Amino acid sequence: MKHSAPQRLALSAALVLILIWGANFSVQKYLLNTLTPSGFLLARYLIMPVCALILMRVTLGQFLPPLPREDVMALARLGFVGHSLHVGIVCYGIHLSTPFSSSVILACGPIFTLLILRWKGHEKLQRTQAIGVMVAFAGVLLFLSDKLLKGDWRASGGDVMLFVAAVLFSYYTVQAKPLLEQHGSVLTMGYATLWGGLPVMLLSIPAGLEAPWDSLGLQGWAAMAWSILISAFGGWLVWGWVNQVRGVAKTAPLMYLMPPVAGLFAWALTGEQYTVIKLVGAAIALMGVAYTQFAPQRKNPS
Repeated sequence: MKHSAPQRLALSAALVLILIWGANFSVQKYLLNTLTPSGFLLARYLIMPVCALILMRVTLGQFLPPLPREDVMALARLGFVGHSLHVGIVCYGIHLSTPFSSSVILACGPIFTLLILRWKGHEKLQRTQAIGVMVAFAGVLLFLSDKLLKGDWRASGGDVMLFVAAVLFSYYTVQAKPLLEQHGSVLTMGYATLWGGLPVMLLSIPAGLEAPWDSLGLQGWAAMAWSILISAFGGWLVWGWVNQVRGVAKTAPLMYLMPPVAGLFAWALTGEQYTVIKLVGAAIALMGVAYTQFAPQRKNPS
């Protein structure tokens, strides 16, 4: 079957974005090691809210389009979970862990989304999905066993933080859906970035100002632009457009390319090494997540 020009362009854009996001784990690790997490978070939330305001002004005609008070409060709560908690914890988790481990654990997010939907009564957990969940967690345990057996508690602590961050992002995804349907992606993400980024910025100021900014140099500032403007802000916009053109069902499987891409970049850029147990565990975990999402589901009897 022939694909239209927009479909081909969207697929190409998605594949390029997977490369950008995969590389960003190593880029962000470099920035976190250079600036400390507080310094990076301060920079991110000085820049991201400005980008959000400009985007709303360009696309919606106002810097702060008016909203009902209850929706403002809902977006503030959403921003607190998605930005204040999720992004903050991810930064500290990546700082303690490794780029490849971070990518594998965060790729387990769909499992937590499914469990949250089940907990809230929106969906039933079918047998095939339960099998996928068990396989994914078995793979993750095998993946993490390498560090636990070595007694690498620093990296293991970072992995635990990333698990918490994955749960928070899944909760954010579920809670954002009705707001996205009501207000659209630009307004929802714009306000969530503003309200969620403000607490992080304020909390990061004391330690962030003491970060070694002079040590960044041209390479460091280029990495900052890559991570914040291209990977985070630009990536979110492009991914939203790709989902619009191709549909979520066709685009979601591409996310499983990210851990292998992140692993290759981490090996090339940071020298991260992988044991057979680690690679097998990662493969099993990703297979479990994929099976949970895409295995044939039995229809509930009416």
